[in-house]
Amino acid sequence: MRIAQIAPLYEAVPPKFYGGTERVVSYLTEALVELGHDVTLFASGDSMTSATLDAAWPRALRLDPTIRDALAPHMLLLEKVRRVASEFDVLHFHLDYLPFSLFSDVSTPSVTTLHGRLDLPELQPVFDTFSKSNVVSISQSQRVPLPQARWNETVYHGLPERLLTPQPHCEPEYLAFLGRICPEKRVDTAIKIAAMSGLPLKIAAKVDKVDRDYFKQEIEPLLSQAHVEFVGEIDETQKPEFLSRAKALLFPIDWSEPFGLVMIEAMACGTPVIAFNRGSVPEVIDHAVTGYIVEDIQGAVAALQHLDELSRDEIRAQFERRFTSRTMASNYVKCYEALLEQRAGRPILRSVAAG
Repeated sequence: MRIAQIAPLYEAVPPKFYGGTERVVSYLTEALVELGHDVTLFASGDSMTSATLDAAWPRALRLDPTIRDALAPHMLLLEKVRRVASEFDVLHFHLDYLPFSLFSDVSTPSVTTLHGRLDLPELQPVFDTFSKSNVVSISQSQRVPLPQARWNETVYHGLPERLLTPQPHCEPEYLAFLGRICPEKRVDTAIKIAAMSGLPLKIAAKVDKVDRDYFKQEIEPLLSQAHVEFVGEIDETQKPEFLSRAKALLFPIDWSEPFGLVMIEAMACGTPVIAFNRGSVPEVIDHAVTGYIVEDIQGAVAALQHLDELSRDEIRAQFERRFTSRTMASNYVKCYEALLEQRAGRPILRSVAAG
């Protein structure tokens, strides 16, 4: 199958550090190539892939200080894809709603994976207007605010099976927070949980420009506490040891997280996850198997007393069964095949990828 993967230009594919969407696009692209498909990746020129790379902009926008209008390169990206759309069997976008208007009349089937939050009121008229645009959710929970959207599948994220693995000589000794510092991720709550449990906390997290004031005012004053260590942003080569040395990953989110890639990164290393019952969490975490789903700080502290009841080997096994990039790619292929059947006038066989 000739497949176009169209990524955002904010980060390289894969990103050097934090960048959830671009990282997932990379995992998917590489897995599709391994499955034998002819894949072209439309992304920034500093991306690395075994697929054919069609650079829509010289380098990731995050790394280009001259860029003041990030929309302009994305307009060029969309036009580049539109001009060669007929060369592909399927176009797979990762650009939210940007492709809807331009590609509504293109004959090549297209689908968009929605990676972000959908509970914003301004999205309602967009999806009312473009109700025929094919979209994929990354959890069933993500769909709730937009029942009118044309949902094709739910496909859970996946990681390459050997990318992150348990490190056998690492003794778990602290709690971990991994990802991005922003109000809805609630690193302040993680700090409270660690303090109440009497365990040290290591924070490996990125601070985006938009969150710098929040970090300075709300979080930085908390980092001077004796039980807290701020590591900063880490890359994939550092994650296996960071997560393997953690007794648990804390995921105390305060919003409806569409997926939460860090949860399966922890699982890949055999590390339990203590997560608040929001968004996709009940779909990703198997309670009392890969971690504990809790309602509040007190529940998280109580759950930490039961970590010894979990098997880190079983956590890793659950990751291998549910959340590898090969599983993700196979589920997307089913979605592409359904789109091709639809174009050919045959009935669509729908299936929700439960992982």
